Amino acid sequence: MASSSRKLPQPLKGVRVLSLSLNLPGPAALMRCRQMGASCVKLEPPAPPGAAAGASGDPMGLYNRSAYQQLHAGVRVAVADLKTEPGQKTLHRELAKADVLLTSFRPSALKKLGLEWKLLQQRYPTLSQVAIVGAPGGRAEEPGHDLTYLAENDLVAGLELPATLYADMGGSLMASEAVLQAQLLQCKKGKGSFFEVALAQAAGYLALPRTWGLTRAGAAVGGGHAGYRVYPCQDGRVAVAALEPHFAKALCAAAGIQYANILTMLSPTTHQLIAGYLLGMTRQALDRLAIEKDIPLYTLAG
Repeated sequence: MASSSRKLPQPLKGVRVLSLSLNLPGPAALMRCRQMGASCVKLEPPAPPGAAAGASGDPMGLYNRSAYQQLHAGVRVAVADLKTEPGQKTLHRELAKADVLLTSFRPSALKKLGLEWKLLQQRYPTLSQVAIVGAPGGRAEEPGHDLTYLAENDLVAGLELPATLYADMGGSLMASEAVLQAQLLQCKKGKGSFFEVALAQAAGYLALPRTWGLTRAGAAVGGGHAGYRVYPCQDGRVAVAALEPHFAKALCAAAGIQYANILTMLSPTTHQLIAGYLLGMTRQALDRLAIEKDIPLYTLAG
């Protein structure tokens, strides 16, 4: 494992990224670009009327200031109302210096702001654009959010909200990947490229293991394998990931079960015996077991 103190590679060093994106996916993508060495600038609209002095025009800065600050660490943020002539002058001054433009508007909004790809390409031939949208292609004007894109891809269970914003964060990774792709193509061809990143497609990509049946109920990583489940323990829960044979064998040995092969882990009897064993263990004892017997598990509060 690489040392945490080792300096990470900076593949985007010298690359200038201009972002107009608000909320989460775009700023998260910009954060990744900054971490890869890019020089990052963001133009935000003015803060809404009645906002405190110094307030952000990005909604994230209003409802979660700490998240906003982390997302924009090392980013030069300026205010520009793109619907006004002064704002447009600021925008084009920054575009003239940028290598990549990052947006998260609907296509109709980009058109109103004069940011259609054909126009940008004519005015700034070496500039690339990464356009984050909700849904791809002809659906890009549809309203939607992280939750609807997850629901569309069968990633919402019951009435519970997902644990995090998977489509937004997956889309941000795809967008930062697109920035890298744009720079590779620019180096090869000497001109900019256009990339559309759809959050619905990001959710679809994250859903592939489920689409393939890997995580469906009863599948190996869908609860069918006794070594890959979440079990109750004496004072909480334990997430067990003893999937490979050597891990499964170690878990079975600890629980007093004779391990033969993968079929052992698919047996209802094995499920019952491991469940009973873990229920009698405390979190502290299980943490110690994980270290002593080299078993991948993680204990959780109840």
